[in-house]
Amino acid sequence: MTLQQLKYAIEVAKSHSITKAAQNLFISQPSLSNAIRDLEQELGITIFLRTSKGITITPEGTEFLGYARQVVEQAELLEARYATVQPSQQHFSVSSQHYAFVVSAFVRLFEDYHRDEYEFTLRETKTYEIIEDVKNLQSEIGILYINEFNEKVIRKFLREANLEFYPLFKANPHVFIHVGHPLAHYRSVTLADLHPYPYLSFEQGEFNSFYFSEEILSTVSRPKNIKVSDRATLFNLLIGLNGYTISTGVISQELNKNICSIPLEVDETMTVGYIVHKHITMSKLATVYINYLKETIHDELKV
Repeated sequence: MTLQQLKYAIEVAKSHSITKAAQNLFISQPSLSNAIRDLEQELGITIFLRTSKGITITPEGTEFLGYARQVVEQAELLEARYATVQPSQQHFSVSSQHYAFVVSAFVRLFEDYHRDEYEFTLRETKTYEIIEDVKNLQSEIGILYINEFNEKVIRKFLREANLEFYPLFKANPHVFIHVGHPLAHYRSVTLADLHPYPYLSFEQGEFNSFYFSEEILSTVSRPKNIKVSDRATLFNLLIGLNGYTISTGVISQELNKNICSIPLEVDETMTVGYIVHKHITMSKLATVYINYLKETIHDELKV
């Protein structure tokens, strides 16, 4: 077993594809396949299951990859301390529901990370895909919310994927609207107040279940509904159509100067948190990012 084989296995897990991993590693696909096969034979385990749709990671493969990441990270620390060569490119990926504070914390990580080479990924995506990304090690951290309505279903998926949920903060639902919206001067609003206006929500694709909805109170019937796939489009429609969406109330005024947050009068709460894999030790970058998340949320809650 070599350090190079460990790096190969980590890249395959990250790419979720032998072909894509080979391209990223600048080696041929047969060479990568043989290296992984030799590693599996030497260890006497199956790390990846090959199917017509790609590869999946076995439970024993997930455990192995957790140790492999630690070995590679320690090797990179040794190189950085003693070798004359530069440390290898660093990778870090986050998958999240559409929250501005996630972006703000990501910007802080980017600004404070002083390396010549790195590959950072921030995916604002569907709830189910966040769980899949962290399960398959495509992202180290996932960010989503749970509440009384969806908790049993979400926790079932997390449990089956060997993922843990850690709370960041508890929020009362707020509506996000344009600062020029007719309700913008209200101290709080009711569902009845919102009834005449278009309701904006993020579409969830194949898993478009109420339980996977990014917005709380997803089962409430509304006469005007618009689904979007990205945050920029949603905010543009908030402004252009006097629409509204429901979220945490934590909003970055620096990034969203034309949007305001108003408390929604409902007896509901939501807990926003992050998910990580049970069997994977968090990297230093992940730990730093989570600290930035907490600081950003604290600062924006005070605004």
